[in-house]
Amino acid sequence: MNQSVDNGLQTSKTLGIDKIVEDLRSVRLASLEHRQRRHNPPKLPSRKALQSVIDGLSAALFPNRLGLPDLKEEGLDYFVGHTLDRALRELYVQIKLELHFSADSEQTRQPIDELALNRTREFGSRLPKVRELLDTDIHAAFEGDPAARSLDEVLVCYPGISAVIHFRLAHELHALGLPLISRMITEIAHSATGIDIHPGATIGESFFIDHGTGVVIGETSVIGSHVRLYQAVTLGAKRFPTDEHGHLIKGSPRHPVLEDDVVIYAGATVLGRITIGKGSVIGGNVWLTRSVPENSHITQALMQEDSLKN
Repeated sequence: MNQSVDNGLQTSKTLGIDKIVEDLRSVRLASLEHRQRRHNPPKLPSRKALQSVIDGLSAALFPNRLGLPDLKEEGLDYFVGHTLDRALRELYVQIKLELHFSADSEQTRQPIDELALNRTREFGSRLPKVRELLDTDIHAAFEGDPAARSLDEVLVCYPGISAVIHFRLAHELHALGLPLISRMITEIAHSATGIDIHPGATIGESFFIDHGTGVVIGETSVIGSHVRLYQAVTLGAKRFPTDEHGHLIKGSPRHPVLEDDVVIYAGATVLGRITIGKGSVIGGNVWLTRSVPENSHITQALMQEDSLKN
C-alpha cells in the first residue's frame, strides 16, 4: 500500500468517517421508510444534466450568438442538428427519470420509454415557436432600455433575457406534464440571475424584465403581451387556502393577472388573484391587493390617500 493511500485511511479513522457513514445510512433509511420508499429509493433528474440541456438548446436556438465562436454559415444547420440531437437525447433521459419517479404504480419499462420519447419529440417540435417568442422578448428589452446598444448585447448580457429563455423552455415542459424538470430549469436561472419565475406561469410575447434581481412571478400568474417589470417586483399570493384537514390546496388561482401593456416599477408587490388592467402603470414600492381598471396609474402617494379615506 502506497504512502498516500495509507495516509488517507489513517485520516478517515481519525475523523471517524466510518461512524458518520453509518449514521447517515440510518437517517437515510428512516427517511425512505417514512416516505414508503424503502425498497424504491428515488432517482431524480440531474440538475447538472439539465444545465447542459439548456446550454445546448440555447445554442441551437441562437447558434450565431450562443453557439461556437467560429461557426460558418454553411455549417450552421449541421451545428444546430448535432447540438439538438445531444440536448434532446439527454433531455429524454431526464424525462424518463421524472416519469419513473412520479409513477403511481409499478409499470413496465417500455411504456415509460415510449411516453418519454413522445414528450421529447413534442417538446422538440415546439422549439421554433419558442424561438419566435424569444425574439419578441429580446426586441422588447432593446426597445425598452435606452442603455441597450444592440439586440446582440441584450441576448448575451441581460439577466432578464437569460431567465426568460429558461422560463420559455421550462414552460413547454411544464405544459407536457413534467413539473419537476421544468421547476429545476427555472431554479437554475433563479440561482444565476436572482429572478424567480415559476414554469407554470403564463406569459405573453414581448416580455421584458429590466435589471431583474429579486423579481418573483408565482405559479398561477397570467401576464399579457408587452409587459415590463423592474427589479424586486413580486407577483405573489395574498393567502394560502387550506382544505378541511389544514393542508394547503395546491394549484388554485392565487396570483395576479396582468393585462397587456402593463408596467410595474421597482419594489412593487402585487398580491392575490387580482387584475391589473391594460395599459396600467404601478409605481415603485407600491403594495397592491385590489384590482385596478385599464390605464390606471398607481403610486405610493395615491395608495396613502386611499388608506386615509378608508
